[in-house]
Amino acid sequence: MGMSSSVSDSNHCKVIIIGSGPAGLTAALYSGRASLNPLIFEGSQPGGQLTITTEVENYPGFEHGIQGPELMDIMRKQAYRFGAKSIFRNITKVDFSKRPYKLTDEEGKEYFADSVIVSTGASAKWLGLESEKTYMGYGVSSCATCDGFFFRGMNVAVVGGGDTAMEEASYLTRHASMVYLIHRRNEFRASKIMLDRAKDNPKIKFVLNSVVEEVLGKEEDSRKSVTGVRIKNVVTNEISEIKCEGFFTAIGHEPNSGIFKGSSIWMRQAI
Repeated sequence: MGMSSSVSDSNHCKVIIIGSGPAGLTAALYSGRASLNPLIFEGSQPGGQLTITTEVENYPGFEHGIQGPELMDIMRKQAYRFGAKSIFRNITKVDFSKRPYKLTDEEGKEYFADSVIVSTGASAKWLGLESEKTYMGYGVSSCATCDGFFFRGMNVAVVGGGDTAMEEASYLTRHASMVYLIHRRNEFRASKIMLDRAKDNPKIKFVLNSVVEEVLGKEEDSRKSVTGVRIKNVVTNEISEIKCEGFFTAIGHEPNSGIFKGSSIWMRQAI
């Protein structure tokens, strides 16, 4: 497809990739090796969700594990080796109605591409507490299978009431001494089989009609760690604390697809 006369060389690309997690950087590596000189928009969380975890021990090729941010940095450098380039801004608007496709970043700058690869992934939902951010990666997590191993013999808390929460809590009992399952109601969205499995597990203690008000922690020798959570009973308004070393949110994930609403007709062709 020829380049539109209204498009400048500097803003026109053969391939633009939106997203910089493992999928986006792998796409950049393959398209780079095909001499397509991809441009990666890395967004507000360069490297994706792996940058908010600590040790990654289940990625092939790293016998002794690797830190999440380090793994993503290696992937990025590998993609750069074959001609990929990054822009550390978000794409806020797309127009897939005609070629070349037009994308607009958060500063209002426009880019054009013959092909667009969407690798925006999803983001874990959080409670929105400032203390969550403070201890992110230092005891606060949204992935039990990623980080549960680091809480062997410790107490952890899980917040949520759906299948995700039941599954995360059940998994964590493989490692933790006790799992506190905190839920704001006394009824659950979880399926009966998942709920019954959690209730039958002696290492899971249900804390119902309760919400988390703050993640508690400490910092020693520049090392942060979670020490517990402060909760409020929504029926009695009683405030109490649970001592734990890990805190997991399990209230679901949200696809990072908001900017593509209204573009679904063109999505397959654009990708």
